[in-house]
Amino acid sequence: MSSENKVCVIMSKAKPYLLMIGLQFGMAGNYIFGKDILNHGMNRFVFIVYRNAMAAAALAPFAFIFERKSRPKMTLAIFLRIMVLGFLEPVFNQSFNYLGMKYTSASFTSAIMNAVPSITFLLALLTRMEHVKLKEVRSEAKVIGTLVTFGGAVLMGIYKGHGFNLFHSRTQQHHGGGGDPSSSHNHHQIAGALYIFMGCVALSSFYILQSITLKKYPAELSLATLICVAGTGQATVVALVAEHHSQAWALGWDYRLYAPLYTGLVSSAIAYYVQGMVMKMRGPVFTTAFNPLCMIIVAALGSLFLGERLYLGSIIGSIIITMGLYLVVWGKAKDHREETINLKSPPITVTNENNYPSNEHKLDESNIK
Repeated sequence: MSSENKVCVIMSKAKPYLLMIGLQFGMAGNYIFGKDILNHGMNRFVFIVYRNAMAAAALAPFAFIFERKSRPKMTLAIFLRIMVLGFLEPVFNQSFNYLGMKYTSASFTSAIMNAVPSITFLLALLTRMEHVKLKEVRSEAKVIGTLVTFGGAVLMGIYKGHGFNLFHSRTQQHHGGGGDPSSSHNHHQIAGALYIFMGCVALSSFYILQSITLKKYPAELSLATLICVAGTGQATVVALVAEHHSQAWALGWDYRLYAPLYTGLVSSAIAYYVQGMVMKMRGPVFTTAFNPLCMIIVAALGSLFLGERLYLGSIIGSIIITMGLYLVVWGKAKDHREETINLKSPPITVTNENNYPSNEHKLDESNIK
């Protein structure tokens, strides 16, 4: 094998890893901008409408140009799935994530979101996309990892502990999730954790349905565009009901523009496309396995730009969630390796004297002369 072929093989194997690592750096900005617009008082439903509208506008030209000839025919079943996808992530997941973030912090939200891989595995198990054999170590690892992840998420919701700031002095107060660990703050933390967890369930459901839809509609750009369009339409209905003041819809050359623009382009448009592409290569569980990196980036940026405080309960819970996450990922990696070996190993067939394959492992006496 030539050096050029070796490089191509290495890059092909590294492609899903590089795409997901790069995406985590972009996704970290989603939490920072999201918390910033909440601190400024922008209605979260209006923000979601603008975010998905800008994502659809950014994706549509590329989908039209690159998938014009390869785009599958739209059917009623695919259309209904797209409408459900537009509700699960753009509407349900985003609205509950931002609501939970309002009660807590950007770093807390990104930490709880690490429960998504375990929830995705559980849902994949229920939909028979994943299989568990309890006598196998890799299956035990996935089950134990799921339970550990849930335990870490529960700990983060009920225990706060001592707080500190990475970059700012003790006298600086955090905008949304800091302050003294009073009963009021503990109540907000529990409520926020529940809201974020509901968003996690919706996002995991989105990944499962997206993976199923891509098999029938294998056009990542077009699917991502249609999801954003469906999400924009549904979020607009919700926003019109929740927000009656026209001033709330005003845009300007400030956070009201750059926050929806960034999150729409990176966290929705690019994320949907990259996740769909990686999902076709490695499946939905692998796609959600890189969230801890985003959590670390958000913790640093949240402390630096938003003055957020980190709490002992959040740190311990994050470590537990990460341990559970990688137990699930390790088990999934073993599954993928076995599937690859099985695909490369051709089935052994026995042929008779006329070179016709036989379905039996042993030769029938009638074929022996």
